[in-house]
Amino acid sequence: MFPALAFAAALGAPLFVADAAHADFRVCNGTQNLVGVAIGYRAEEGWTTEGWWQVPASTCATLIEGELKSRYYYLYAEDAARGGRWTGDINMCVAENEFKIAGVQDCFARGHQRMGFKEYDTGRQGSWMVQLSDTPATQEGQN
Repeated sequence: MFPALAFAAALGAPLFVADAAHADFRVCNGTQNLVGVAIGYRAEEGWTTEGWWQVPASTCATLIEGELKSRYYYLYAEDAARGGRWTGDINMCVAENEFKIAGVQDCFARGHQRMGFKEYDTGRQGSWMVQLSDTPATQEGQN
């Protein structure tokens, strides 16, 4: 049995970068395995989910480039080698291969899968970073 996996996030603090004009939403993989990541957000045209970003061990990937336009973002991730998942309570649609899906209703009826995404409240910060780690779910990251 694999140990429980959890999100550890830089909550309540913006991501500081050397270039103050540079803003984005990043995911860093603190595990020793390749991780596939999907993101959900509310755009002008409605709810959207996108994936898969392949994030190798000990690296980061930018999922959204530029100033963040929403307060809430949603993440789902899978460990490609061990099969562990980082999940949450917000159901959104995903597909097996690379995807961009409009809407979060009727995932199965539209030929997609439904997964639980974890919500991140960015507090309207221009940048945000989520750190994925192997820590047990009870030891979620602190502010």
